[in-house]
Amino acid sequence: MPETLLNNFDLSNPLHIAILVVIGLIAIVAVVSVVISIWLAVKYVKFNRRQNSAGITGSDAARKILDHNGLQHIKVSVVGSVMFGNSYSHYFKKIRIRRMTNKKTSITSLAMGVQKSCLAILDKENDPDMKQRVRLIPIITFGPFAFIPLLIIGVLLDVAVLSTSAEPTLGLGTVVCSILGILFYVLSFILSLKVYKTEVKAQERAYVELQKERMATEEEIELMKELFKLYNIQYINDMILAFLQVILKILMLLARVQGSSSTSSSNA
Repeated sequence: MPETLLNNFDLSNPLHIAILVVIGLIAIVAVVSVVISIWLAVKYVKFNRRQNSAGITGSDAARKILDHNGLQHIKVSVVGSVMFGNSYSHYFKKIRIRRMTNKKTSITSLAMGVQKSCLAILDKENDPDMKQRVRLIPIITFGPFAFIPLLIIGVLLDVAVLSTSAEPTLGLGTVVCSILGILFYVLSFILSLKVYKTEVKAQERAYVELQKERMATEEEIELMKELFKLYNIQYINDMILAFLQVILKILMLLARVQGSSSTSSSNA
């Protein structure tokens, strides 16, 4: 919380109380996010050590699903980066599978390969949510680097709008900077919604494809559902965090405006 707001914090001011509540919620959601990430990593590794009954790798499973759905032009490649993990690229026409799961005949590898292939199927079928996701493909493609513009905008927002100043007034530049920062958070939240919807659709499609191609038993599909459930919880948690950050930025801006108005009234 900026020093100016901290020094003038008033528990009788509903806006200040709202800011404190939102900050507390963000802290709670952040802790939950860490717990979920650890739990997901444990399950990911655990199922990556368990062999699937079909004895098929994630890459081979992806290739088989793609070919059976007329998507021979989609490539399947391995990616060694932790940031660029299992994914489907509309523009590069490529399925990427992590190196740690790519050639393994594990349940995790099978689940990842088939689910990402099903994203390509949704793309081919012009699924409306997938089409909207593709329109935001620059952000999706460079998602791991999203923290760079976010950091820049956040710093500008904090320095220009919420920094300590002798006379806390708002000019055109600070207003524009604030709006840009808030819009970035809103865009991130919308992107999270689209990613979540398409990922869930691809998961459901993956279960159908696995049964149709007889690549997994009912027990294995249940384990995959358990893994994907954690992914979904993580997505929802991230969306809640993004939403709370939007609210916090708006409240902080309103508090700054309120402070500026009070100062102007006092000087008058």
